[in-house]
Amino acid sequence: MRPHHVPLGFVFRSRSKDEKAPAAKAPVTNSTQPRDPQAPKGRPTPKRSQAQTQRRSVANTPTTRKEASKRQRDERRTAMERQRQALASGDERYLPARDKGPVRKFARDFVDSRFCIAEFFLPLAVIILVMTMVRISSLQNIALLLWLIVIVLIVLDSVVTAFRLKKRLAEKFPNEPKKGAVAYALMRTLQMRRLRLPKPQVKRGERP
Repeated sequence: MRPHHVPLGFVFRSRSKDEKAPAAKAPVTNSTQPRDPQAPKGRPTPKRSQAQTQRRSVANTPTTRKEASKRQRDERRTAMERQRQALASGDERYLPARDKGPVRKFARDFVDSRFCIAEFFLPLAVIILVMTMVRISSLQNIALLLWLIVIVLIVLDSVVTAFRLKKRLAEKFPNEPKKGAVAYALMRTLQMRRLRLPKPQVKRGERP
């Protein structure tokens, strides 16, 4: 039986077609699409919003110690200005840590709604000091007696204020931590009403 001969031209044409087939199946890329120069090699190009955010973060990062120090000073100045405004308006977001919280706010309102003898301590102390400097024995004796009366009245008023405030706090905030709230309120009574910070938010006689 005569062997079947395959033409050589047919073999070469078949091989060339097989070699070109994978190239024809390769995905077509859009060469007209712009590529972000900041995109890492082998990774997809970031969106425009992401690229802008990255550029802004890089631009806002201080490059020198001097710039970092200046930025810290600006941030502190901004924080202090916010805190000053909060002390005047009572904005809880920017108050110092010692003044934050509903318990401290209630303690301030409780003190500001009452008439406290302790708030006149400083002006009375100045008057008594001047009286003791006058070289008149009777006036000096009156000054010493007045000083004793003022101290006793302040102590009694502080005891009553502390007792009432502690009771009101226990009723209004049974589950809130109240440590230091009474001492915080008593220190506020020693300040004149117009000089208190944060500024009073209630009127005298108004129930907090």
